[in-house]
Amino acid sequence: MMGELDTVPALDRPDLLAPAVAGALAGLDGLAGLDGLAGQVTVAEIDPDLADTAAFCQRYGVGLAESANCVLISGRRGGETRFAACMVLATTRADVNGVVRRELDVRKASFAPRDVAVAETGMEYGGITAIGLPAGWPVLVDAAVAGTPRVVIGSGVRRSKLVLPGALLGQLPGAAVIQGLAR
Repeated sequence: MMGELDTVPALDRPDLLAPAVAGALAGLDGLAGLDGLAGQVTVAEIDPDLADTAAFCQRYGVGLAESANCVLISGRRGGETRFAACMVLATTRADVNGVVRRELDVRKASFAPRDVAVAETGMEYGGITAIGLPAGWPVLVDAAVAGTPRVVIGSGVRRSKLVLPGALLGQLPGAAVIQGLAR
């Protein structure tokens, strides 16, 4: 239990996960050094109308400092659009035009448009998460998120949330833990 969330192992409830998230979780144990990580991820069914962070935290008794948002950022360089997922605590904001822009190596970075974010990830807006993103996308994890013993994140759909050790996010393929990613 976390707050009022009733969690179960995420792989036992693939119906509560976006297909890309379910596939990525199932594939974690096959990656070198990541065996057993999928077993540390739990899922809880929630009211999809309360998926947005503030409403979710209030209703389910989860602190904002225990909840992390996945912010999708895009920028262009040489005619190519580059994406990154940023995991930041709900009490902070990603440093989009500082740290994230430099990590993407683009002149200007901004939030990915809603329709683009949904189309590129195959996830529902308001449930997009760092697990199961397209191959090659960097996952930038603020050090505060990685240092959180258990954190609530999206599941790829609005009707559930994942609960996992924050450090696991920094171990995902393509992930980097970055001090000062969030302000």
